Amino acid sequence: MTDIVPADAAGRPSGPDDSIGASDIMSSIRQGLGAMSESQQKVARLFLDEVEWVVKANVEDIAARAGVSAPTIVRFARLVGCQGLRDLKLKLAGAVALGAPFLHRSVRMGETASDVLRNVTGSITTVLAEWQRRIDPLDLDRAAAAISKARRIDCLGTGATSHFLAQDLQARLFRLGLNANAFSDAHFQLVAAATLTSEDVLVAISFVGRMPALLRAVEVGKARGATIIALAQGGTPLAQLADVALPLDVPHDTAMLVGTDAYVVQLIAIEVLMILVGLRQGPQLIGRMNDVQHVLRHYSVDREDPSVLHAGWRQMLDSDPKADPQD
Repeated sequence: MTDIVPADAAGRPSGPDDSIGASDIMSSIRQGLGAMSESQQKVARLFLDEVEWVVKANVEDIAARAGVSAPTIVRFARLVGCQGLRDLKLKLAGAVALGAPFLHRSVRMGETASDVLRNVTGSITTVLAEWQRRIDPLDLDRAAAAISKARRIDCLGTGATSHFLAQDLQARLFRLGLNANAFSDAHFQLVAAATLTSEDVLVAISFVGRMPALLRAVEVGKARGATIIALAQGGTPLAQLADVALPLDVPHDTAMLVGTDAYVVQLIAIEVLMILVGLRQGPQLIGRMNDVQHVLRHYSVDREDPSVLHAGWRQMLDSDPKADPQD
């Protein structure tokens, strides 16, 4: 593919004084992703995701991390309207100084609601597509197989996000008729790990993958012979301890340790894993889920009409002699 170098009215390549300046260089790169070649997209994502590192790195290091040649980096700089890599890095540094992405790595100061909506959803879509490309389906199958035949599944999460995800995973397993628990307290995590056997599975959820209390519980569970499944960034201590590691590598978030991209990828990983577990249960799963839905509908929990649910609560309150009728 021949690189298209933006030019001015006289046919000269765009330079540092042209329309693409520090304030919009990031948007220019982001908006041009769809028309770029595969190698150019690799470079673009690196520049968008690790802008502060790129500004300080030399061309050889940038090329190595992007998996392309050094000339490709120089051609990319010209493609996005710069005279060369130095010019591009100066504009990137200016973009960071002008509008540091304190709220989201894909959003800059001055953008409209339409820009924010497009950039945030586009960022998540890109991250999910990259995660799908990198995740090994065989690892998901191995994790589903271990969970399906386990005597007991303990879901451990440390931190606000991981705690919620562990609870969500336990609820999904429970609905599938499996014996599952969720623990976020460090003491209970250790107690649970100490009672595991080789017939059990321990699912540890931590995007950071370095929480000391969680690592200790995983080490205890592993010593007891339990199968360890980890949802964490690849290469972290937690991932290295796991028998089956489901890597959750996403770009660094500028505002939070566990940002929206990481949160969404973890939810999708759990969703895919639970579907695989359910498929392994065969036809009996349909009967069990029908029974659950029948009970929930019978007791007005899953009704769309809220008045039915309110009437159920009122009936319960009216039957309680201690209830205050004015409450």
